[in-house]
Amino acid sequence: MTPLKRLFGDGFRVFFLAAGLFALFSMGVWEGYQIVQALGITLDLPTAAPPHLWHAHEMIFGYGSAALGGFLLTAVPNWTGAKSAPHRFIAVAAGLWLAGRLTIWTSGALPPALVAVLDLAFVPVLASNLLTQLIKRPKPQQMIILAILTAFWVANLMVHLEWTGLTTDTAWAGLRAGLLTLGALIMVLGGRVTPGFTRNAMVQSGREHGLPVNPMPLAGIAIAAALTQPLGYLVGAPEPLLAPFALIAGTAGLIRVALWRGLWTRDKPILWTLHLSSALNALGFFTLGLADLGLASDIAALHLLGIGGVGGMTLAIMSRATLGHTGRALVAPRPVALAYALIPLAALTRCLGAEMPFLAAPAVLTAGALWLVAFGLFTVALWPVFWGPRASRSPAGTAPS
Repeated sequence: MTPLKRLFGDGFRVFFLAAGLFALFSMGVWEGYQIVQALGITLDLPTAAPPHLWHAHEMIFGYGSAALGGFLLTAVPNWTGAKSAPHRFIAVAAGLWLAGRLTIWTSGALPPALVAVLDLAFVPVLASNLLTQLIKRPKPQQMIILAILTAFWVANLMVHLEWTGLTTDTAWAGLRAGLLTLGALIMVLGGRVTPGFTRNAMVQSGREHGLPVNPMPLAGIAIAAALTQPLGYLVGAPEPLLAPFALIAGTAGLIRVALWRGLWTRDKPILWTLHLSSALNALGFFTLGLADLGLASDIAALHLLGIGGVGGMTLAIMSRATLGHTGRALVAPRPVALAYALIPLAALTRCLGAEMPFLAAPAVLTAGALWLVAFGLFTVALWPVFWGPRASRSPAGTAPS
């Protein structure tokens, strides 16, 4: 099998590689734009949207959708026992995702309706493939993924409705709803895999007591409260009304993380990054609740969610799944382990700049640089794994993700 055919043989290969490369491109453009602006030079990007909106949109619906695509195309067949998507479907889906990125980037020279159609095409195609598998053995805890994916698509639709001139004030709400949908998805999936993977590792080490605890009532509260946030923005609910639910989501999420025995994982980067990302995601929801009440920075809350929660958890899952599904030991290579540490630092640095305006410019640049180094390490370290064959013999400690 050629490396190119192998790349499209598994959803995680092409989409996680695309996510890593796009994380570098999109943040590189934003970082460069910030530097040029600081030097007093005017720079026009080929995008129809202003640079800050392009940055927000592409980090959420560009990077986020690539990470989602790779995860779902890999995880759903494991959940259902169905066959993985064929090469041709994965290639078409990847082409649609790339078409969306190219049209958004060159949107200044294209009809807005064409940009919208191409950018909105990927998620429905992905969802249709997932539906054909999930419908055979429908389970509420899995079907909710499709509902969340639908909300994510509607959020992007709201952005394009304003960009095509059909509405006047929906892009801002759509961007927030998109980010918060990803945050809610982390409450669902992160709350499943983090204690599960930790429990498995503890049992394999011979430990029988003091295992992670994941009470379902507490999980239900955290997830339901988190889901009110994107849904609230989709229907135009006032922020003071959403604030209590964001505080509940964050509080319940932090309590859950505290029950998952995170300290046991301190010498296991591939595990502690899951715990830390879950905690930052929950802290982001809590800070958003405070911001809605005027008690914290709105920008700080969104970047805790976006960088610490979404960025950290996707980096953790993408690296773990890539190693596990190519027959390699679930031990993070040193460059990837360093990347795990840099993403939380980027989130905290960006939040510091939001809370202290006099540090805003250096904090934005520093956070962006940390992000670039982290995803550069991830992409370079796993580059041969994305293209290469599955390990001929499964090393000890290898387990599917």
